[in-house]
Amino acid sequence: MNLKRNLWIGAGILVLFLGLGEGRLFAQGGQQQTQKPTLDKDKQQPAGRLTPDGLAEAPKPALNPEEEAAFKAYQDVPQTDTAKKLQLGEAFAAKYPQSRYLSNVYSTLVVSYSVTGQGQKVTETGEKALAINPNDVNVLAIMSQVMSRMREADPKSSTGAQILDRAEQYARRAVDVMTTMAKPEGSTEESFATAKGQVLAMSHSALGLVDVKRGKLADAISELDQSVKVDPELGYANEKASHFDDAVKAFSKCAEIQGPMQANCKQGVEEAKKLGATQLSAPK
Repeated sequence: MNLKRNLWIGAGILVLFLGLGEGRLFAQGGQQQTQKPTLDKDKQQPAGRLTPDGLAEAPKPALNPEEEAAFKAYQDVPQTDTAKKLQLGEAFAAKYPQSRYLSNVYSTLVVSYSVTGQGQKVTETGEKALAINPNDVNVLAIMSQVMSRMREADPKSSTGAQILDRAEQYARRAVDVMTTMAKPEGSTEESFATAKGQVLAMSHSALGLVDVKRGKLADAISELDQSVKVDPELGYANEKASHFDDAVKAFSKCAEIQGPMQANCKQGVEEAKKLGATQLSAPK
């Protein structure tokens, strides 16, 4: 069951990314960065051309045709071709460590690493992506999902407790940024709402699992209730808390959604029903 659930996590992340598209709908976390004009030492005037209102505009870095071509080649590879995406992305990051496109490349590499189950690579590359843009909600949501599910994420050990703390931190930041973000220019209301819902669902799922591992089942159920549309963890949490009727309801909602976890959710319905018929339910 754990292996199947982990495979579903990767698929869910992939769906999230494909829904946002290669254009990095949320790559900037709703924030725009501006570059300050540089001063010409001889003329003591801002370098670069002047705009119609007389204000100096910062000169744009010269384009590197080879770098532009390499990035386009990377973009042209579909996210479903994970091996090729990883090969080109890693090569690009190594060759152009100062590229303006590095944030994009790191973010998409995080997706590929998560799909292939490379948890350590997810965290290493995710940290690099967040160093460039701390509010990249895609990376924040994926990091929180992956780290909350690591085997090492055991609150009984100091290392495990730190992993859970970081997973919680990333998930809460994703929720905070996502709930206040304005619809990016060029996106439709429908696509924005869908992507926003997926990011929030993943983040609340991670928060719920963190609470489960910490033994805070009431808090876990509250968090997982907000992610039940895409995550069966609410069913598992209710089942563990001996709330079998609620577990049946949660698994049933999950079982209505076509996808790699549908069979597991249907199995969860049957298991919760059997437990409810043979064991006493705990009071709420």
